[in-house]
Amino acid sequence: MALLHLLRHGTHDLGGGVLAGRMPGVGLTERGRSEIAAVAERLADENIAALYSSPLQRTRESAEIVAERLGLPIEFRDDLIELDFGEWTGTSFNGIRADPRWQPWHRHRSLARIPGGETMRAVQFRAVEAILEIGERRREEAAVIVSHGDVIRSALVFALGMPLDFYGRIEVAQGSLSTIRLDDGGIRVVSINERPRVG
Repeated sequence: MALLHLLRHGTHDLGGGVLAGRMPGVGLTERGRSEIAAVAERLADENIAALYSSPLQRTRESAEIVAERLGLPIEFRDDLIELDFGEWTGTSFNGIRADPRWQPWHRHRSLARIPGGETMRAVQFRAVEAILEIGERRREEAAVIVSHGDVIRSALVFALGMPLDFYGRIEVAQGSLSTIRLDDGGIRVVSINERPRVG
């Protein structure tokens, strides 16, 4: 049995008004660091064997906090990176909502494509493939995977057998932990959006 803890990076310094996407140089705020430190403390007694992370700055900084607390190296993986938001990267959310191409994306994630960006189908495929591969490598162990909200949600709807268009029904807050288990019986969601108390 592999136990995989999916950790969304902590609060970042762009705040909630701009779509960060794959923008470089987007790091954690002090609150974000505190959120991840609380998660690292929560995981300290879980016998974590491995730590994987998206290479973007906010996930890298989050993984470094966990790595320091748990005494683990970090393996960076491009298949855990944020959804490619194409033309919308760095745009305000109000600006994106004013774009007529927003409504098809908002309503039908399984069919729509971000202008110049990635489809949710592609995100889900790479996320699930990464999780299954890590699960196979870490059989009978626990691991932490540090990634992004859309990537984690796409994996969770797969694990729950839900249509991709339902992905917005799952909350995956910044600094939250969701856990899945992989074994010979299949895949099971253990928890979603756990948010350890920030001291």
